[in-house]
Amino acid sequence: MTEDVLRGRIHDLPGYVKGSLLLLIWTLAFGYTAGMVYLQDTTSFEAQGIEENYLGNESDEEAEELSFKMSRKQVLNIIHSHVISYTLIFFMLATILVFSSVALPWKRVLLIEPPVSILLTFGGLWLLWSGLVWMKYVIMVSGMALSAGFYLMVVMISLDIIKGRREGSS
Repeated sequence: MTEDVLRGRIHDLPGYVKGSLLLLIWTLAFGYTAGMVYLQDTTSFEAQGIEENYLGNESDEEAEELSFKMSRKQVLNIIHSHVISYTLIFFMLATILVFSSVALPWKRVLLIEPPVSILLTFGGLWLLWSGLVWMKYVIMVSGMALSAGFYLMVVMISLDIIKGRREGSS
């Protein structure tokens, strides 16, 4: 028995199910992208922007817009809602990926990377808020890895569903 026994099984599904899966992941991609636009607006995708968004900038006299350190409740709400929703999003994508024809080495990486990045990103936010300011760099790198993994999964799954069964698939 091969290690990747579920490979290509997505191609055995009826067309309306494959179409529904495409709509599901494209809808997730739309929502995720909206979150990325919001993140760009609030942090400018910069380490200093991450720090200011959570810790405030009231000591910076040259700041264009004044912001204050988030409260414990605000930070916990962000961490709680994002960790739960991201976990569910990546569980859905991982489940679909397992049944795709995507090569096993890619599957291995893309099944492990998101949970690690989720823990680093949102655990890092807590540590940043708690005073470990250098965590802004960990947050930035792990967030970039998480986003890259998300879009890579969406593209790979989409192409696999659209192109159909490939040579050598089960």
